[in-house]
Amino acid sequence: RQPRKAARSGTVAMSESTAQPKEMTSAEFYFDSNSHFGTHEELLKDRIRTRSFMRAIINSKSLFEGKTVLDIGAGTGILSMFAVKAGAKHVYAVESSGIVHIAQAVVKANGMADRITLIKGKMEEVKLDVTQVDIILCDWIGYMLIQDSMIETVIDARDRYLAKGGIILPDKANLYLCGIEDADYKEQRIDFWDNVYGFNMSCMKEGSLTEPLIDMCQPQQVITSNARIHSLDLNTATKDCLKITSPFIIKSQAHDFCHALVLHFDVSFSKALTPVRFSTGPRVQYTHWKQSVFYLDEPIPFHIQEELTGTISMEIGGEKKDKTIVKIETKFKGKAQSLVQSRTYKLDKFG
Repeated sequence: RQPRKAARSGTVAMSESTAQPKEMTSAEFYFDSNSHFGTHEELLKDRIRTRSFMRAIINSKSLFEGKTVLDIGAGTGILSMFAVKAGAKHVYAVESSGIVHIAQAVVKANGMADRITLIKGKMEEVKLDVTQVDIILCDWIGYMLIQDSMIETVIDARDRYLAKGGIILPDKANLYLCGIEDADYKEQRIDFWDNVYGFNMSCMKEGSLTEPLIDMCQPQQVITSNARIHSLDLNTATKDCLKITSPFIIKSQAHDFCHALVLHFDVSFSKALTPVRFSTGPRVQYTHWKQSVFYLDEPIPFHIQEELTGTISMEIGGEKKDKTIVKIETKFKGKAQSLVQSRTYKLDKFG
């Protein structure tokens, strides 16, 4: 999601293959979602995300002073510039999309062209001018943590370039599941198909149920406890971490119907001088990741303190590895009803 490569003169250097970059056609620009200005505007205006990176980097000057930094998915170059401001000796900023040309102008305009090298290309295919780096920066975080993420890219770069004792920012995350009441929106989104301008389109319900919704939930909608279903540590993780299977138990905190299960996560910069953490949960401030909502076929009629048990599995699938496949199986035995449900959800890659 971001940009990278540096210059050692008064101009911003590009990798050799892009020293004379080709103009993107309108079609190429349209289909390259990471080139869109709106994409980067949304990221930069996400105060929780951007301020967390800024605090973790700027407040860790003793970690960055004189160090070589790799910024993966550099976008507009904001993390690279934070690193320079924190005292980094040099930053290699790698970005595969056309926004790298904007980053080139941004870096030059801020007088950092001699300390940031912008490289256009995929991190897995790029060869740096150095054999190792001291710090890796990357906004590797995807929707529902793993959807459209750069986790595998960071792991690959870590194994190729990170020096012994080097650090990754951010480096840890936890994924959680909870239940919400959402009768009104479920009726608008799912039951809508029963009568569309007088026509029965109920066959469309299946598709609507199968596709999870990326949206903001309101705090008052949450009616259960959280269950942690996955923990990630990029200091030691392997690429198998993108395949998740976990049992869960959530407990009702209200006498109400549960219409959907929701995934959200927290992220930590544990190696920052003063550790920084942020959450994407429904009870905290907005982030562009929002939450991931999975509607149930049948609502759960909760009484207070009743439990919903189940298993969730997640993996990246599809021929092009462009889908996140989530299977949720639940069992409920309550005062009002007993229910066993199972559904597989699929979310296509964005952009």
